[in-house]
Amino acid sequence: MTALVLLTALLQAAPVEELRWGADAQGGAPYVFQDPTDPNRLIGFEVELAGLLGKKLGLQARPVQGPWDKLLDLLARGDFDIALNGIEVAEEKKRVALLSRPYFAAPQRLTIRKDDAKAPRSLETLKGRAVGTLPGSMAERILTREGADVRTYEGGQDEIYADLKLGRTDAVLLDAPIATFYGEIDDALEVLPGEFGSVEYAIAFRLDDDATRVKVNAALGSLIADGTLRALYERWGIWTPAVARLFNDPDPVSRKPREELERWRAAVGKLPPFWERVKTRYPQVLPLFLKGAAVSLAVSLLAMVLAVLLGICLAMGRRYGPKPISFLCVAYIEFFRGTPLLIQLTMVYFGLPELGLKLSPFVAGVVALGLNYAAAEAENYRAGLESVPAGQLEAATVLGFTRLQSLRFIVAPQAVRIAIPPMTNDFIALLKDSSLVSIVTLTELTKTYTTLASSMRDHLGLGLLVALVYLVIGLPFAQLARAVERRFARHLKRGNA
Repeated sequence: MTALVLLTALLQAAPVEELRWGADAQGGAPYVFQDPTDPNRLIGFEVELAGLLGKKLGLQARPVQGPWDKLLDLLARGDFDIALNGIEVAEEKKRVALLSRPYFAAPQRLTIRKDDAKAPRSLETLKGRAVGTLPGSMAERILTREGADVRTYEGGQDEIYADLKLGRTDAVLLDAPIATFYGEIDDALEVLPGEFGSVEYAIAFRLDDDATRVKVNAALGSLIADGTLRALYERWGIWTPAVARLFNDPDPVSRKPREELERWRAAVGKLPPFWERVKTRYPQVLPLFLKGAAVSLAVSLLAMVLAVLLGICLAMGRRYGPKPISFLCVAYIEFFRGTPLLIQLTMVYFGLPELGLKLSPFVAGVVALGLNYAAAEAENYRAGLESVPAGQLEAATVLGFTRLQSLRFIVAPQAVRIAIPPMTNDFIALLKDSSLVSIVTLTELTKTYTTLASSMRDHLGLGLLVALVYLVIGLPFAQLARAVERRFARHLKRGNA
């Protein structure tokens, strides 16, 4: 009886209201990233800030993954309620989103190699020098203004400093927290003192959501007033005079242990030997890779089904349809083969809502991939259809076959045998191209890898592991295609005998 009452209470309980906040875990520490010692856990000072804001508002904070440079687009689309991930206070951002009061301020820091006597040490000496930074950042605008050879990276902060260490760039200009967590921990690098610019972070809201902005601003004010944010920043090692000035705090010096910064140093300061990682770290990340692989496989299979069905229609329409239908099929094929898949995916996800059609991330990914690969499939099937001698159709007509019967029993079996090998190759290519769906907030296999590699600073070992997962997924389909091809070959031999 007690169990029944409890079950009834659970069923009648109101659903927990959420505060969905958008962020990109691939960016790395100390903002939003997966714990290097426990990759199944999302950590960072902004993760904790989102949780604190959720409590103040009486909501459950839930992170939503999205590319950093697309966060404001995803916010406007309604994929989450707020964007909280180092969103810089800038005029161009105010034009597309409402911004909260700043919750963090930091100087720009220049990092160089210690052994580079010719390294640039001032803004004036950056002209013509290769300098790494993040795309769309305040640092990029500063470097462009100074005439530097700007190198931007989509893969996360770790790659920027790795290229500097390897000598591919001359310096890195980024926000102080990033320089602290990536530049200062490497003995081969030197973070120069002084400020090379400044930046403030704010939370972004949709233009029509001023009510949420007012509530969040009040919550931020409360967290600042009671010292909660200062304690959070001190623990992460990012309390600076710039933040103290922002909060009107008379004490700019942090006197508390930088627990999270030291934990980060211990976790990623020196990469363990490969076999130790195989035994300890990689079993931890395997469930995440399998989860990402499931998303990749589901998107790819459904997209391939759509591509095959639409490709057959296009091939038949182009080959046997009247001229207007044939022309439309050719136009479709040329458009989707001649334009980048990334642009098509962006148009489907961000463009269609302007016409009143808003697709979920999963459906948008399937539709965009399916529409793109339908063009390739149509060409495969057209090649198969044209490989069948025209005399066979004429003979079928003499024997009393209808056009539909001729296509079904004579042309199709031979055309399919020709089309299967390239169709298999297309599916494997589609499986790899499914990595692009990460721009529509889907965390598939490749996005899982890049995020983990950035947080664990292990690109080679994790890369081998994810490559193995892709191989395991793709091989069965290649074997199945070969088996089907052999079966068709046997049938054709019997028919010719």
